[in-house]
Amino acid sequence: MTPFEFRRRRRQLMRMMGHGSIAILPSAPVARRNRDVEFPYRPDSDFYYLTGFPEPEAVAVLIPGRRHAEYVLFCRERNAERELWDGARAGQEGAREIFGADDSFPIGDMDEILPRMLEQCQRVFYAMGCNLELDKRMSEWISGIREKGRAGIQGPVEFIALDHYLHDMRLYKSRSEIKVMRDAAKISAQAHRHAMKICKPGLKEWQVEAELVHACRAAGARYQAYSPIVGGGANGCVLHYIDNRDVLRDGDLLLIDAGCELDNYASDITRTFPINGRFTEPQRELYELVLKAQEAALEKVRPGNHWNEPHDAAVKVITRGLLQLGILSGRVSTQIKNEAYKRFYMHRTGHWLGMDVHDVGDYKVDGAWRLLEPGMVLTIEPGIYIPAGSKGVAKRWHNIGIRIEDDVVVTKDGCDILTRDVPKQVEEIEALMGSA
Repeated sequence: MTPFEFRRRRRQLMRMMGHGSIAILPSAPVARRNRDVEFPYRPDSDFYYLTGFPEPEAVAVLIPGRRHAEYVLFCRERNAERELWDGARAGQEGAREIFGADDSFPIGDMDEILPRMLEQCQRVFYAMGCNLELDKRMSEWISGIREKGRAGIQGPVEFIALDHYLHDMRLYKSRSEIKVMRDAAKISAQAHRHAMKICKPGLKEWQVEAELVHACRAAGARYQAYSPIVGGGANGCVLHYIDNRDVLRDGDLLLIDAGCELDNYASDITRTFPINGRFTEPQRELYELVLKAQEAALEKVRPGNHWNEPHDAAVKVITRGLLQLGILSGRVSTQIKNEAYKRFYMHRTGHWLGMDVHDVGDYKVDGAWRLLEPGMVLTIEPGIYIPAGSKGVAKRWHNIGIRIEDDVVVTKDGCDILTRDVPKQVEEIEALMGSA
């Protein structure tokens, strides 16, 4: 993202806030992995969306119409000793010159400076409950301001949920955002193709995971957007299986749900394929049913359709197919009404995608499903899961778990599949695996 993109976002939010307002956004705290080791740092998505600032211990403040500085960034000071150990810091000068802040102060001065900014504002835009430490300090600042009431200082009289405004902004991706997400999708797609080509019976799930993660890193995406799911056989029936430690067996399917993060934007791909490179007949029948359901759902991703239409389309195809295969019995309409399909297809058909893998944005507005609009990015991921011991289901279907997931952006006349580079037709998968 360019500095212009972050500045455009701040200006858009400040226009919605109006004069007399203040918005306060903290970055994420540092998280410890164990006693003296920290997890790799990633800034809070809302904070980064408006600032592009990558360091911890930072708070952004927006005050529309403020003469001296509308955008103020509190952050760490330069510190030669700490920078020797931990790397360079932007400091106050870098916050202004590199990251576009109108003014910047040391984070240690916030208790002195920020309450004075609050005194001049009537409305506070803040996401309560996301940062308990800052919640406490906010409460103390507001209490201190109210004690000055007899001196004629009124301070804020209205508190507004900042995330309500900001998350609606994040739902509509700009051209720059879509480009980054397209790049992330291409990197992940190549990694999935590589996993298909190296897969064979006898490998461990974690070995396939290692190859996939290495392929992403080698292409410039250092981090995964979430813990990869690499589940062979029965493990593919566990929706969020992340142990990735079992041996891959000849004759089983392998389900991989993984995607890299690039410049803090996520990709999210799932493919299911035979470990030995050839689908069995039961595997093929269920796989082609899931693929047909995905194709039906993708047809419904277009402006003017509501959020739930892709899911409804997938449910109809899956229910009808399960009836034809004898896994369910009865009438299609009755089984859909009774949600009989949920025994084998228990999750939704997709979710918003962006800076977070399950990205922000309301799915309903005023109680009605949200209408799809250009610039929205979502996943389409139907599946069928039949674990061993499924009562009343023939054993030929047992331990088959299948999910097919793609990332799509809504366009003016339909949708664009960002992850189309990963094969999903049976013949394409078998050909790719056979060429290795």
